[in-house]
Amino acid sequence: MKHSLQLRQSQQLMLTPQLQQAIKLLQLSTLEINQETARLLDENPFLEREDDSTNQTYSGNSSTETTTPSSSSESSAPAEPESRNTDSNEWPETSFSSSSSSSNPDDEDDGYSEVAADKPSMREHLLWELNMSQMDDRDKKIIGLLIDALDENAYLSQPLEEIFELLPPELDITLDDLETALVQLQHLDAPGIGARDLSECLALQLEAMPGDIPGRDLALSIVLHHLNLLAARDFSKLKKALRCDDDALRCAQNLIVHLQPKPGSAFEHRAADYVVPDVLVERHGGIWRARLNPEAMPRLRINQVYANILQQRTEKNVQEMAGQLQEARWFIKNLQQRFETILRVSQAIVERQRQFFEHGDIAMRPLVLREIAEQLELHESTISRVTTQKFMLTPRGIYEFKYFFGSGLATEAGGACSSTAIRALIKQLVSEEDAKHPLTDSRMSEILAQQGILVARRTVAKYREGMNILPVNLRKSL
Repeated sequence: MKHSLQLRQSQQLMLTPQLQQAIKLLQLSTLEINQETARLLDENPFLEREDDSTNQTYSGNSSTETTTPSSSSESSAPAEPESRNTDSNEWPETSFSSSSSSSNPDDEDDGYSEVAADKPSMREHLLWELNMSQMDDRDKKIIGLLIDALDENAYLSQPLEEIFELLPPELDITLDDLETALVQLQHLDAPGIGARDLSECLALQLEAMPGDIPGRDLALSIVLHHLNLLAARDFSKLKKALRCDDDALRCAQNLIVHLQPKPGSAFEHRAADYVVPDVLVERHGGIWRARLNPEAMPRLRINQVYANILQQRTEKNVQEMAGQLQEARWFIKNLQQRFETILRVSQAIVERQRQFFEHGDIAMRPLVLREIAEQLELHESTISRVTTQKFMLTPRGIYEFKYFFGSGLATEAGGACSSTAIRALIKQLVSEEDAKHPLTDSRMSEILAQQGILVARRTVAKYREGMNILPVNLRKSL
């Protein structure tokens, strides 16, 4: 084998660190952008918030503030980029501002976050009720064992026999003691707690009601013996088994549907999820327009004090500091470019989906990423990054950018109807149907065909299931 040397020329696409950062920032959500900004503020002394107009030095904590003349800082707040078909007389200029810059210093609530009340857990509440009762200590201890065995829905899913087998003999607790303790637990607090299945849970709640409530006895018989027929909405068999008429069955059913199938849910502590929209959509002079949300945009600048100190240094170790200064400038520029791209894409979406803002989901038109990409002369991957985890606040609510994209189905007129509009039509048909004779998927397909929208029965079923709408047999009522 003969060895030889050869020279070849080739082209290779390399992503510069600045471009890599720009791509990364573009796909981050508002929360992730704030986290990335906080990280860089902690690590890079050349970067500071523009609203920190009294900063002299930066100590590594984004909330630490000292004095600096505002004139000595290099601002990064740009004017809002022009949108297509926008009127500058109607459109306020948007700058990169944070929530703290728009707050009122005289507001008494400023700086205080809303704190949820410290509610006791289900176990803590039941133990408190137990300690407040007049039972003897031995009964309290046995009931306490059962409280520890409850699941998150307040059900006793573990059989008493199994709990009894796990108890050490020296406690001298019998199976009868556990059964007695369970009855005491079930009558300790809210009815339904300590039930072993759904039937018992509903029965305990009905038994706690006054005996003269209309339909109570019939409802009790249903949950104890015919709960499966009620779940299947087989009203004919129910009336035959209970020997009752429609009015009596309707009264009992109304009692049952207002019961709590999961008593433990009253003790759940769920933190509220808040979404900060990236874009605000408003109507001005009959035209729908998008603008950036100043609450979602960090306002940053270069700390000119540190930059001036760097220029006066001559030591070799200034190379690392120069890299941090360049990183700060890149971050500010890429952050600005991110919001400019978000604004352009959101305005293009608003222009394409104008009918949605006028009439709602039923007027949504089919839209794919390629259309926006071609209009803005951007790559589809860029549009995909922009529309992921970005939210738009409209008069109709908050929507993710992705919500406005969807495929379309053909119409008899040769056009297309978006899947979102078809879902809205199906939801409207179900809401207006006769509860005694609900519409089947085939019937809804026929009704849509009469309106010029060609939708197969299986497509109707797919959309209906996606909206968590029950099938026809489970939507039927008396």
